[in-house]
Amino acid sequence: MPWHARLQLDYTAEPTARTVARYAHNGPLRILQSLYPEGNAICHNVLVHPPGGLVGGDTLDITATVGPGAHGLVTTPGATRFYRSTGPLALQRSHLTLAEGARLEWLPLEALCYSACHAENHLTLNLAPGAECIAWDVTALGLPHASQPFEQGRFTQHLEVPGLWLERGVIDAADERLLSSPLGLAGHRCMASMFFATGTPLDRTRRDAALDAARAVMDAHPPVKATAGATCPNERMVVVRVLAPQVEPAMKLLKAVRVAWRQAMWQLSGEPPRIWAM
Repeated sequence: MPWHARLQLDYTAEPTARTVARYAHNGPLRILQSLYPEGNAICHNVLVHPPGGLVGGDTLDITATVGPGAHGLVTTPGATRFYRSTGPLALQRSHLTLAEGARLEWLPLEALCYSACHAENHLTLNLAPGAECIAWDVTALGLPHASQPFEQGRFTQHLEVPGLWLERGVIDAADERLLSSPLGLAGHRCMASMFFATGTPLDRTRRDAALDAARAVMDAHPPVKATAGATCPNERMVVVRVLAPQVEPAMKLLKAVRVAWRQAMWQLSGEPPRIWAM
């Protein structure tokens, strides 16, 4: 029987300047205990889906809101797995809403698309004036380490800041031109997008600081330097994109960009979620 799991996660800044997370869930989707490795102002959470993956017909609905002045960080303990499907769609939907002056770091580990999956990953972000978000989305096609290439199936990705930015793509395992052409994925099997998004237009100084920080990180990562780039598609976003043969070099780059952006844009250290060290 397909699972339809829901999670509502809400961050609130208390009068003591402590960010508190509260959540409600239905089905196998929840968060672990809140952690404060950086002090009370920033609340770290790990989002857990006990089944470990999605099959055809499964749906995960995740809604996160961040209240005025709150700062939340969300990651996962491992990859999201889209398994083989006999036809029905496996769907993950994430809706993120940030109030005025809120901050969110949305840092789930990669989505793994098994051969013969039929899957869609959908992320929507809404930002009020003064809100800021660092987020990424990482997708790997097949399991190259296990000699299980992405030979069948279809994956749709939808990343959106309504009215501002839309990145949507459909990857079909039968589309050899897309998968192998130099104008497509060029044989790479991991693709990633990362962005710094704001509810208020970035002034030139902050925009250039974000671009310079990301490009400096790319220069320091030769394995993906030639297949990564940083752009400013509009006045409220800086976007990093990278292609890699597998997950590890792409994720290493994104984690380093996160550290650089935290320092340049928020004057914060690059404290990683504790789960990443386990």
